[in-house]
Amino acid sequence: MVAGSDAEGRPALVPDPDRRAPGRGAHLHPTSECWELAVRRRAFPRALRSGAPLDDTLLADHLTALATFTPHQHRPGTGAHSS
Repeated sequence: MVAGSDAEGRPALVPDPDRRAPGRGAHLHPTSECWELAVRRRAFPRALRSGAPLDDTLLADHLTALATFTPHQHRPGTGAHSS
């Protein structure tokens, strides 16, 4: 993920599954446990060195979509298989 903007230009956490977006990025395991821990610890702004609060809607939607994949199904655009 990277610090970016949502469709309305507000600061937001933006998924970067291909790891190609410019700027500082951070990794998050796509599990609800890691998500909840990062939110509880307020890790996103600190990891991305953002002074502004970051909306997490785009990232939450992305993680929810990942949860719909079944084991060993190809994930489009990543060249990877989920397990």
